[in-house]
Amino acid sequence: MKIYLSGRVLALFCLVFTAGFAPAEEDAPESVQALWAELDPAAEPLDVRVVRQWEEDGLVLRYVTFHIGTFKTRAARIAAFYGFPRDAERLPALLHLHGGGQRAFLHEVRYYARRGYACLSINWGGREMEGAMQGEPNTDWGAVDPTQKNVPGYSNLLPGEKYLDAFQSPRNNNWYLLTIAGRRGLTFLERQREVDRERLGVYGHSMGGNLTVYVAGTDDRVKVAAPSVGGQGFRTMSWKLLPEKRRQVPNGDVELFRATLGFQSYAPRIKAPLLWLGSTNDFHGIMDDTYRTGALIPHKAVRYSFAPHLNHRFTPEFSVTRPLWLDQHLRRGFRFPRVPATRLVLDTVPKFIVTPESSRPVAKVDIMYSVDPDPPARFWRTAMASREGESWVAELPIFSIKQPLFAFANVHYKLEQPVEVPFARPTSTFAISSMLKVASPGELKKRGVQATDEPSRLIDDFSRGFQDWYRLSFDNPHHWQFWTRKITDPKWRGGDGESLVFEVRTERPNQLIVVITENFFRGYRGRRRGDSVTVVKLPGGDDWHTVRLAPSDFIHQETGKRLESWKVADLLGFRAYYGDRGDRVLGSTRWAGGRPVFRSLRWVKSDEDG
Repeated sequence: MKIYLSGRVLALFCLVFTAGFAPAEEDAPESVQALWAELDPAAEPLDVRVVRQWEEDGLVLRYVTFHIGTFKTRAARIAAFYGFPRDAERLPALLHLHGGGQRAFLHEVRYYARRGYACLSINWGGREMEGAMQGEPNTDWGAVDPTQKNVPGYSNLLPGEKYLDAFQSPRNNNWYLLTIAGRRGLTFLERQREVDRERLGVYGHSMGGNLTVYVAGTDDRVKVAAPSVGGQGFRTMSWKLLPEKRRQVPNGDVELFRATLGFQSYAPRIKAPLLWLGSTNDFHGIMDDTYRTGALIPHKAVRYSFAPHLNHRFTPEFSVTRPLWLDQHLRRGFRFPRVPATRLVLDTVPKFIVTPESSRPVAKVDIMYSVDPDPPARFWRTAMASREGESWVAELPIFSIKQPLFAFANVHYKLEQPVEVPFARPTSTFAISSMLKVASPGELKKRGVQATDEPSRLIDDFSRGFQDWYRLSFDNPHHWQFWTRKITDPKWRGGDGESLVFEVRTERPNQLIVVITENFFRGYRGRRRGDSVTVVKLPGGDDWHTVRLAPSDFIHQETGKRLESWKVADLLGFRAYYGDRGDRVLGSTRWAGGRPVFRSLRWVKSDEDG
């Protein structure tokens, strides 16, 4: 197959350089359209090789490799898992794109094959395939390396040994090669005899979310897309409300990078319905920029589902939105409600009004707001909402008008029956998010908003359970963790001369680990100081045990220094045990009895009784 670059220079597919046909510097693509205009991912033979095939529980599973392209005269092949229901025909098909540090996942193939899909999970990162036997082939990129062994390549435009062009070019970027691999995966799917080639979808997590947007923005064969915590644009651009936050800087011309590889340049080209699955405090899929990027998609078939307080993970009612979204657009078996309608009313006390679509029974509506301009670090307050007719309304009192105001809502809908979610219990609800509303300090002042909120020394009375917390490994009786960002909010920030006090009850004697993390995701505020930890011995029994902790009770786990104050504390955690990167463990990896019960978490002056 042949393509033409810039209408002048003849090159072979995937830039096979032959004598007399090497691209010149003036042929470097300067837009997304120019980068992909002449590349046909279906033209070269796939040369599919089945390494191994087996059946289980009515599914046909295959370990395969196929040809990606030829780069700098060397062929590149990718390994993958492929599966589908036995004896099925005209199946919708999904391309799964794994995340960074991961590999092709059999569990993804099995999960969607059980739901009636053909599913291909490509091993673009080249890690050892799950269950691989000695001598079985893996991904081989040949003369190039877009894997995480070549991390600089994800932000690179400049020439080098592992890159394609001998001049500055977006073809020297890892994402270019990986997008080709993803599009070749679509070619694989459409050529399988059990697949309906008119019903192809793509999804992926983290770096796989990035690739999902690249593939959906370059290939019209995609009929639905579902990235998670990845693929949002504006990564090289500063935030107006937080200019001190450093953004990514590419190795090369930043404007060329934005025009050819910035996700905001791909969003206007996406024709497929798209669901963005996210977490409000994600380090990689920045919430605010995800909304900005989604607004550039020209059609209205876009939904968002942001799990509160979490980073790079979701709870079941959010995770389930992805298979439901894919079902709607590939199997016609479900219909999502519209994005909840919202209004941010800026009055003396701001109000947020949410009106969800009523096509399905609403289980609950959570209205959330924050005053922190830093998306990964901010604490989301859960407002006290009340129902007024078809809407839910909540006041959003703020502590100062010198900080911006952010608000959104999660609407939880009931399902007719529980739906299975990978690695979690089936869920009877699913949650979709409203658009994010933002008011700058200038706008708050102009509209007459007043600072009516007051500091609170009571952090949490736990009357609403762990609503303002996120829980990790909650179902594991020995590895559970409870975390909150509440102490980073100025309303609940600890002051000088104050101690952290709480009451706790445990069935049996244990050692509770309490953790303070400073400057989490806030490099502009100072060096991230990591975790400072203290161990609290609990007697067990039916009585409440009062714990009082000063900053100096917490020991930094790397420097051995004692915590000096609460001023830059961002996270508070309760853990069953604490293990560092070595073999040292604080507490016990075998927690005795049920999980602890807490009440009255608060700040107390040093000269006051607890």
